[in-house]
Amino acid sequence: MFVGRENPLARLTAVLQRARTDRDSKPGKALLIRGRRRVGKSRLVEEFVDRAGVPYLFFAASGRPVRDELRLFAEEAAASSLPGAKVFDGVELTSWDAALRLLATALADDGSVVIFDELPYLIDADQNFEGTLQRAFDRELSKHRLLLIGIGSDLSMMEALNSYGRPFHQRASEMVVPPLTPAEVGTMLGLAAAEAFDAHLVTGGLPLICGEWPSGASLWDYLEVAVSDPISALLVSGERSLAAEFPSDVQARTVLGAVGSGERTFTNIGRASGGIPQGSLNRSLKQLIEKRVIAVDEPLSTRAPRDKRYRVADPYLRFWLAFLGPHLDEIERGRGDRVLARIRTSWTSWRGRVIEPIIRDALERLDLPSTRRKDTVPGVIGSYWTRTNDPEIDLVVADRSPVAKEILAVGSIKWLENAPFDSHDLGRLQLHRGQLPGASATTPLIAVARSGCAADGVPWIGPDELLTAYDRRVRD
Repeated sequence: MFVGRENPLARLTAVLQRARTDRDSKPGKALLIRGRRRVGKSRLVEEFVDRAGVPYLFFAASGRPVRDELRLFAEEAAASSLPGAKVFDGVELTSWDAALRLLATALADDGSVVIFDELPYLIDADQNFEGTLQRAFDRELSKHRLLLIGIGSDLSMMEALNSYGRPFHQRASEMVVPPLTPAEVGTMLGLAAAEAFDAHLVTGGLPLICGEWPSGASLWDYLEVAVSDPISALLVSGERSLAAEFPSDVQARTVLGAVGSGERTFTNIGRASGGIPQGSLNRSLKQLIEKRVIAVDEPLSTRAPRDKRYRVADPYLRFWLAFLGPHLDEIERGRGDRVLARIRTSWTSWRGRVIEPIIRDALERLDLPSTRRKDTVPGVIGSYWTRTNDPEIDLVVADRSPVAKEILAVGSIKWLENAPFDSHDLGRLQLHRGQLPGASATTPLIAVARSGCAADGVPWIGPDELLTAYDRRVRD
């Protein structure tokens, strides 16, 4: 079942339509699509071309030597639905320049789509590929009613392709394919709001993992089966993603494992990584941040932030690193029951921490009146802490970041199944508000609670309202 993705599909359709109707001498359009591995980029584009009903060629690079890639490209082109596909029959291509010139002769007059999946593999294998593609697009391909799509999972490389100084600069528009939202996960799996957020924390919104979750099944019903199957998508996706991102970089994976185990400060990450030198740790963290695998958080207040903290950016990978990756050998020995027992023991406390960035994202999407300045300017939402974690505040709404001029609201997250936000939580939030630089006794308070609110005088937001944040359609 193909769920969601209305905005990306609409944008792809619009770009193709412009290519088919543009009266310019070069109507061809190019689009670079990026997103995390296994997030469904290729599936999205396949759905798009199926719906578009135009001739297309879908070529997925495999990371092989250039000669092999050219042979596979000729085979895919010959088997494609392009009207001139037969020109590739029996052809032995010797260069990408020759391949792209021949491709231009095979395109339809009224619209075609050509997709290069795993584009970074082609660039890694042939340093001249970018320039070759740029020349072919400028001289031949753009003269046709063509939508040329490049797809890649290496986020930093895909961003760089369209940057100043690169051959393809300003020739392509860009699109990011995010994971499925908690709302889309809930729709796909037939789950209520609170359970949809739980499923999102486990699957990360990756369609392949959601696809093996039986509709309506509880979290524990799904996990009991998944952790007992060594080839379930829940288990293998993490290892395959890391193997693709860091094929030989053991140190980066070690540092990532330390962050995934729950270490968030530079010192503790270094200690958990085996005491690697500070310079090496800095390089590994920089690499992980550039690849968007790790995110950096800073405390939000009216003072300049001093204490950075690190976390795994992807919810699924956070779950995999915390519970699955370190224990794959047990699962392979048929002891998934031990893994499930560990998850049950740690689930409530682990979920309470990792749900926070997702809730902050949902609140920014909701655009609540209490998160706006003078009812016109949307606020930014972060958190606040000190080196000693006294205080540690879940929600800080400010007019800007990283250094705010005005604190708009202060809030707390209580994500327990059987305990509402109560007067004790309210008193603690009021105390912490008094310790937040820039806040005052009149700064509004917000409570986000999974199980309701039993405290008077504080507005609260629950799972159902949070889920509505993703129902808003954003125009591209």
